[in-house]
Amino acid sequence: MKAALVFAGSGPIVILTSYPSLSDPGLLRTLKAHGVGKFIAYELPLETVAARYGGHFQVVMNDAQDSDDLRVLDVNGDRAFRLFRFSELGPPIMHDEDQSEGRSETAA
Repeated sequence: MKAALVFAGSGPIVILTSYPSLSDPGLLRTLKAHGVGKFIAYELPLETVAARYGGHFQVVMNDAQDSDDLRVLDVNGDRAFRLFRFSELGPPIMHDEDQSEGRSETAA
């Protein structure tokens, strides 16, 4: 399981995913299906996320189905942004999908 702070058009969110990387094509398709086609994401240490969210983290983890590849932990952008220091963020993963030509670019 991976955790990430994702900056998208609607603001920061915190996600949990079972995909092996934040640039995995399956995750990109899933995010796009949820309206997130362009973003900057930073991987977060899972144990840090669990500690910061406490019981809510456990509820989200326990409520998930085996088939869930993406779980949204926090949609409150202000809280999500304030909970983590820049030094805790992994390297940025930038994804910008060019919808007019049907291409996507992912940079790490």
